[in-house]
Amino acid sequence: MIEGLILTKLNTFSSDEGSVYHCLRSDDPNYVGFGESYFSFINYNAIKAWKIHQEMTLNLVVPIGMVRFNFIDIREYSETFGERIEVTLSFSNYQRITVPPNVLFGFKGVGEDINMISNITDMVHTDKECINVDINKYEFK
Repeated sequence: MIEGLILTKLNTFSSDEGSVYHCLRSDDPNYVGFGESYFSFINYNAIKAWKIHQEMTLNLVVPIGMVRFNFIDIREYSETFGERIEVTLSFSNYQRITVPPNVLFGFKGVGEDINMISNITDMVHTDKECINVDINKYEFK
């Protein structure tokens, strides 16, 4: 596992009227603050890669569809430098991925309908903080 990358199983509550799916609570052990929340949609078989957030911590959840994430530890100071992990999140594998700064990542829509990612970050996004890396620099698995 990549140092600082955390997978957290999330609670769900079903009822006849509709379900509740937890995402992030301020008393979660890996909660580091709130900056903004947004949703990313990705089409079936589309790939959005690669990004590095230099300061931001991400909390990624897939409440709709199915999304495969690739993470690569490019932090030379990290004990897991060069390590790679692939994780697929979906309605049936409902978890949160907490991503520390300076971990390279990308994702692919693998659900045939709508694929939606919820991201709760610890700071407001700025273009200076985010680095886009050419999609061909690393293989997406």
